[in-house]
Amino acid sequence: MGANVWLVDRSQAYFDDVIDARIARRVAVDLRAQLQDMETGQRGFIITLDESYLDPYNAALPLVANQVAQLRDIMAFDPEAKASIDTLEDDIAFKIGEMNLTIEEARSGNRDAAIAVVSTDKGKEAMDRSRAFLGQLIEAIDDRLTVSVANQRNTTEALHWISIVGGAVILIVVSGSIWAVFSYTQELANARREIEQANSGLEERVRERTSELGKANEEIQRFAYIVTHDLRAPLVNIMGFTSELEAGVSTLRTYMATQPETPDPHTLEAREAALTDLPEAISFIRAATRKMDGLINAILKISREGRRQLRPEVVDISELAEASAAAVHHQISESQGTIETDIRVDKLLTDRLSIEQVFGNLLDNAIKYQEPGRPLKVSIRAKHKPGNRVEIEVEDNGRGIADTDHERVFELFRRSGKQSQPGEGIGLAHVRTMVRSLGGDVTLRSALGQGTSFIINLPRDLRSTPGVSSQ
Repeated sequence: MGANVWLVDRSQAYFDDVIDARIARRVAVDLRAQLQDMETGQRGFIITLDESYLDPYNAALPLVANQVAQLRDIMAFDPEAKASIDTLEDDIAFKIGEMNLTIEEARSGNRDAAIAVVSTDKGKEAMDRSRAFLGQLIEAIDDRLTVSVANQRNTTEALHWISIVGGAVILIVVSGSIWAVFSYTQELANARREIEQANSGLEERVRERTSELGKANEEIQRFAYIVTHDLRAPLVNIMGFTSELEAGVSTLRTYMATQPETPDPHTLEAREAALTDLPEAISFIRAATRKMDGLINAILKISREGRRQLRPEVVDISELAEASAAAVHHQISESQGTIETDIRVDKLLTDRLSIEQVFGNLLDNAIKYQEPGRPLKVSIRAKHKPGNRVEIEVEDNGRGIADTDHERVFELFRRSGKQSQPGEGIGLAHVRTMVRSLGGDVTLRSALGQGTSFIINLPRDLRSTPGVSSQ
């Protein structure tokens, strides 16, 4: 972060130096051209006595003093330049005085007197000194521009690579964190399958094992929360400095785009860096930080849900299913779709918020992945199952899921089929996490082009699940 700030400051300093040098060069070039125009007009008038020859002279005369004053202000940072500017101002004043005198003499009919003044060569010597000084000044400014542009390019390139390396480090850390979460989640899934295959007579063993899994899950949730929370601080810094860099580069692009074309290779390299290389690098950094921010938010969402205390209460499944259907009715009716309910279960003792979120995720999933050109039809059914359990089924006639992806869709950040809809791939992973926290499980049946059925198996009483408070 410190390196980024330092490089941005250096880049801005070099940019300001380039701007100041270009202004100084423009003033010097303009002043030299105005003096030449005045001298040309003077000579043409003395030779021809034609007043039109004095037009360049009259146009340049009021500008010279202003140009000298600007040059003095620009060179104020260099104390040694003061004496040279004073000499330049004296030479210019002498030359202008001579030209005024010769013009008046010629205008009065004393052309020979005017020529005699010119023939003294004193005005020529003053003009030669002025040209020589301005030429040396322009050459020095060109050298300064070359060095500043090279320094700016090197600084920008260093900032480019430091930003990319920083983004890569964060991606590696996030990837490692996600891998750790996946590993722990897979271990939990394997442990749950082992418990389900155990003998039903080993109830105490199952209870102890489930308790251990609950503690491990809490550790995972705390780990995920701590990791993602700690990652957010450097990510916010990178996003902030990227915005500052983007603003600086925008100013540089605007300036370079307004500059005239020149064959100078250093200027061409600076233009390429300002108009192409830097915006491309910033775009890469911006896309990477947005992706990382989405991943961190997804992990935090699941972590918070896992740490939420479940509250068993009496839930009317029929009422809750109707409310969930009503919430998405306008989205389904837009495509002439329908939602049907067939609830043959009266009430459950479970966590209301979790069930609401499960219904909401599954209905959103059905709407998101409906088959184009076919009205969406969704059915919500519920019935009793042996062992004091309940089965809830949400069926749709959407585009379906390939056989090879039936388990994959429940994995975090994994999605199936053509990715034509936005999403992070956490919806079904979130559903499975919530259902399992309620002591149940979720599976699916699906075929491509025909639709999908999600089957949720839950206990009638959440309090029978180890680790859940009875309050």
